[in-house]
Amino acid sequence: MKIPFNKPFMTGKELDFIRQAHRHGWLAGKGIFTSRCQDWLKKNIGCNKAILAHSGTAALEMAALLADIQPGDEIIMPSYTFVSTANAFVLRGGIPVFVNIREDTLNIDETKIEAAITKKTKAIVPVHYAGVGCDMDVIMQIAKKHRLLVIEDAAHGIKTDYKKRPLGSIGHMAALSFHETKNVISGEGGALLINDSRFWDRSDYIADKGTNRQQFIQGRVDKYTWIDIGLSFYPSELIAAFLWAQLKDVEFITRKRLDIWRKYHQALEKLEDARCIRRPIVPGSCRHNGHMYYLLLSRRGHRNELIARLERKGIAATFHYVPLHNSPAGKKFGRVYGSMETTQSVSERLIRLPLWIGLEKYQDFVIKNLKEEIGKLST
Repeated sequence: MKIPFNKPFMTGKELDFIRQAHRHGWLAGKGIFTSRCQDWLKKNIGCNKAILAHSGTAALEMAALLADIQPGDEIIMPSYTFVSTANAFVLRGGIPVFVNIREDTLNIDETKIEAAITKKTKAIVPVHYAGVGCDMDVIMQIAKKHRLLVIEDAAHGIKTDYKKRPLGSIGHMAALSFHETKNVISGEGGALLINDSRFWDRSDYIADKGTNRQQFIQGRVDKYTWIDIGLSFYPSELIAAFLWAQLKDVEFITRKRLDIWRKYHQALEKLEDARCIRRPIVPGSCRHNGHMYYLLLSRRGHRNELIARLERKGIAATFHYVPLHNSPAGKKFGRVYGSMETTQSVSERLIRLPLWIGLEKYQDFVIKNLKEEIGKLST
């Protein structure tokens, strides 16, 4: 028996909606299913505008374009994140400025941000790790004081809250991901959420190859033409139709993932009490979505060995990010501000456990073997 780390979940409605898209005779982007998904995001997240994209990476790239990132502009972000967080800005000539993360949530340490600000700083990009919100009140206050943009990387953040405000609705812009490893999926996919009205019109140009086609469709101009720089960011209707099936069942998906997350959390409490591991910490101000269950091992040298031992038992567990400031491109294109000790320590001790709908029938087996192997490593 092989238990994978991830198994994409289908609600059962995806193929029906894809067939409907075909019957409508419109398979390119911006059809009926694109509109439904965008309207759902606006209503349920509370953002002022939502634009579907072919990936979360593309959503971040749109945000970088809207932020008008110029060569030499600095963007403050954590190093413990996926490469897209930085790459979207590096593509525009921006310089990622990496700061440390908090020991509890593994989010950007908001107390380190202000000291990293220079005259070249243009934006702050908080990453909501594992769907647990950053301290957005502090981050937004800093941004207001220094006249900076805040672009939330909410790739993990569908159906999550910070102080009862949905992640993605707080910053000036935000990016979501619907990659197959996320809670709500479309294979590849994403969305740019826009809360600042300054960017509404230009976002239409950028998302639609630099044209004002959207204004033409709305009857605001009598013909459309090339207005601005842009790319083909929209996904096809096939992807939007698949995503629509997922969004309609998001409450079920979230509930099932949280059930699995809570079972792990309860079962591993004694190992934390024995100081063999540290379980995830979710502040009372945050509501998460069961996106990921991870452990922090007490010793740095044990993580790879534990992954190998679980693999021999047929259980696929994995590490997460290699900190960007340690990567070849991170060293070339970015810079570090302050100590990165927490980032480095976390990256060497963190292990992610399988978490997907359907794991329920195997979860006892995973927990049993996990406890056994951690026990052996701790003796």
